[in-house]
Amino acid sequence: MALYDLTAEKLLLKEIYDGNSLAFNKMFSLYRGKILAFVDSFVHSKADAEEIVQETFLVIWQNREKLLSIEHPRNYIYTIARNKTYDYLNKVSRTEKTISNAWINTSVSLNNIEDQINLKESVFLINKVLQTLSLQKQEIFNMSRNQHMSHEEIAQAVGLSKSRVKNVIVEVLKHLKYHISKHHIVVSLLLLWKLFF
Repeated sequence: MALYDLTAEKLLLKEIYDGNSLAFNKMFSLYRGKILAFVDSFVHSKADAEEIVQETFLVIWQNREKLLSIEHPRNYIYTIARNKTYDYLNKVSRTEKTISNAWINTSVSLNNIEDQINLKESVFLINKVLQTLSLQKQEIFNMSRNQHMSHEEIAQAVGLSKSRVKNVIVEVLKHLKYHISKHHIVVSLLLLWKLFF
C-alpha cells in the first residue's frame, strides 16, 4: 500500500464494515505505530499510550456500522485517538487537582513545619505513582474516590464485574501505600483518610 492510498484505505474500511477481522488487523498494523507515537508525544507513558491505541481501534471496530460514511480514514482514526488522549489528560488533571485540594485543606491543620514537609512530599509521591497506573485503573480509582461511585455503578460503567472493580481499587491502594512506605515518608493520617476512604 502507498504511503497514503485513500482509495485502498476506504476499501479496507468497507471490509471492516462487513466484519472482516483480517482487514481490521491490516488497518491496525498500518496505523498502530503512527498513532502510538502521536499519543505518546502527549501522555509520555508508553503503557498508557498503548492502551489508548487499543481503545482507539476498539472504538473503530465497535462502531464499524459508521465506516461507510467516512471519507478520510486517516483523519477519522486520528480524531478518535486525539479524543481518547484528551480524555486521558483531563483525567490526569482532575487527579492532580484532587490531590492539590487535599494538600490545601489539610495543611491548615498541621502543627509544625516537619509535618508540612512530610505531607508535601507525600502528595508529590502519590501524584507521581497514580500517573504510572494503567488508564483503566486510573479511571476506576477516580470514579471511586473522586466521583464517589459505588462498586456496582463503576462495574456497569467500565464493563467489569463488581468483584473485579473492588480488586482493582484494593490493588491501587496497596500500590500507593507500598510506594509511600518504600520512600520512608510519614504521611498525615488526615491526608490518607481524604485520599483513600
